[in-house]
Amino acid sequence: MKRRISRLHGKRRDPSLRPEKIGTPFRMTRVMVFGTFDIFHPGHKNFLEQAKKFGHHLTVIIARDRTVKEVKGKLPKNKENVRLKKVQLSGLALEVILGNLSDKYAVIRKHKPDVIALGYDQRNFTRDLAKTFPKVKIVKLKAFKPEVYKSSLINQRHKTNRHPERSEGSRI
Repeated sequence: MKRRISRLHGKRRDPSLRPEKIGTPFRMTRVMVFGTFDIFHPGHKNFLEQAKKFGHHLTVIIARDRTVKEVKGKLPKNKENVRLKKVQLSGLALEVILGNLSDKYAVIRKHKPDVIALGYDQRNFTRDLAKTFPKVKIVKLKAFKPEVYKSSLINQRHKTNRHPERSEGSRI
């Protein structure tokens, strides 16, 4: 018996996520990610591309400005609606929405993802995910050049007007 590989847009899907029984109604595998996505960069793009490989429908939850302030101690450079629009314009997600201000898990209960993909360094609001949502597969994605594309480093470079592609001493 040949092993069938489910393909959508030419990419392999995680075989553990396909329906177990033939004849069951097809339901797209829903993947959910969370983030601030303040200055959208190649690391974010890679993060979303990795997440897409786990399913058919990628939903991105954009952290609210107030939540970012509470977690990071400062407001993001870009307002939540600007960040949301940037992720939408990337074309990588089928759905991009703002998170819930009071109940961080409300969006998970509402959209019922099959998979939650976390960034390699994502820690906030993740501690009880597996216990709270035992039927949801939780995956940790790989870092993409974190020495160049980590958001905190990019923010530092923006403060000093340096670009990672240029030599260390060059300025804009």
